Amino acid sequence: MTDADPDAPRTVVPIESTALLAESFDRGRVTDLRHVVASSVEATGLSGQRLDDFVLAVNELLTNAVRHGGGRGVLRLWCERDTVLCEVSDDGGGIGAERLADRQRPAPDTAGGWGLWLAEQLSDSMDVRTGPAGTTVRITAAVGTPEPANGPDPAVEPERRRQ
Repeated sequence: MTDADPDAPRTVVPIESTALLAESFDRGRVTDLRHVVASSVEATGLSGQRLDDFVLAVNELLTNAVRHGGGRGVLRLWCERDTVLCEVSDDGGGIGAERLADRQRPAPDTAGGWGLWLAEQLSDSMDVRTGPAGTTVRITAAVGTPEPANGPDPAVEPERRRQ
């Protein structure tokens, strides 16, 4: 083993990443963008209930950006190895710490507050970065993860269904 020169540039190992979509959106583009996301994600191999769940999660993030994040946002969708990733960013005022910390299912008779909860339940992982300059939410779904033969068991809590 030789000593490496500390001043030499480091070699960056490229991450296997495939860009699928990068789009700005506003209220008028949400429905069309949802259909484009569905086609793009299906092309990665995500299918069945997992595809439907992921697209619904993305739709919730798009809707949240429009309703609560200044009326518009940016969607980025890409695939790394066997995982589909989606980020939705807005430049709204951010999400309050109390709201963000509340990961409980909203009461059935609650008209709002379902978006982030659903996005988290319907994806494999969710990360939220928020502040006064806006919010970015990233969700993921593993491609090729099998679902039960009869689809997800509704009696099982969503957190336990996800892997």
